Amino acid sequence: MKAFQVQAHNRAPKIQDVAVPHPASGEIRVRIHACGLNFADLLMVKGTYQDTPKLPFILGMEVAGTVDALGSDVTGFAPGDRVAVFGGQGGLAEYGCFDARRAVPLPDEMSMVDAAAFQIAYGTSHVALDHRARLQRGETLLVLGAAGGVGLTAVEIGKLMGATVVACARGRAKLDVAGAAGADHLIDAETQDIRAEMKALGGADVVYDPVGGDQFEAAFRSCKPEARLLPIGFASGDVPQVKSNHLLVKNLSVLGVYWGGYLNFRPDVVTGSLATLMGWYCEGRLRPHVSHVLALEDATEGLELLRSRASTGKVVIDIAS
Repeated sequence: MKAFQVQAHNRAPKIQDVAVPHPASGEIRVRIHACGLNFADLLMVKGTYQDTPKLPFILGMEVAGTVDALGSDVTGFAPGDRVAVFGGQGGLAEYGCFDARRAVPLPDEMSMVDAAAFQIAYGTSHVALDHRARLQRGETLLVLGAAGGVGLTAVEIGKLMGATVVACARGRAKLDVAGAAGADHLIDAETQDIRAEMKALGGADVVYDPVGGDQFEAAFRSCKPEARLLPIGFASGDVPQVKSNHLLVKNLSVLGVYWGGYLNFRPDVVTGSLATLMGWYCEGRLRPHVSHVLALEDATEGLELLRSRASTGKVVIDIAS
């Protein structure tokens, strides 16, 4: 089968011909139809992601497809079942073997492209806002990187939870995407002062930050007393350092969020969240924004779209067509 494989860190992954894997005990083999790209894929290529697999490995964290074969001790699935899986790796290939406990049955109304774009982005935002920050109706939510893969879902979910959503992104085109997702207020990070704009709006109760760097600092300084800040990632490449004495002054909380980590110690948080999100999708309350659908041969182009921040929402690789 064809697979987009990382053979050495800091070297471009390449499409290779590799053997079709066989499912071990507790695994399902999936014929992969689509794979969502994530910023973490870029970090894996560098070898700097917290869960980077051993070399060589196949890139691609989340997939959608059909069950093709079952390992021993697998129950609840049958060949032909439509599933989405967060496998952490192995998604940019024609077939992949994954822990059956990480597979989620797909509703009939969900397309493979939507399913490949769904779990990490929506799951991260829902767990962050609901489980970690306990976002309340009527609170003000500031979303940085609001047109990106996770940021856009935070705008949608924040609105569904009853918050006033302030979306911050670079440039009018990206702000228009965030506005279409339901943002109440828009801040252009290229031309406007985030701190001043937020102060004029009364400050933030919750800050959702996949960017880091100077934007985190500006958001931090615009927080209301008892605000909660959610570091999601550091797309700017700059990991902010928080001075604890500054937390004291306003009784602020910084709450780290690593969605995949819950699968290791509180999988019920993820499964409960995904059940809620799938229900919202089936009710028509969520619609993944996919700016680019590319073929496997164009996976390098997909990664460059993420690196250059040229995409909005998600980039999905269509493997089965």
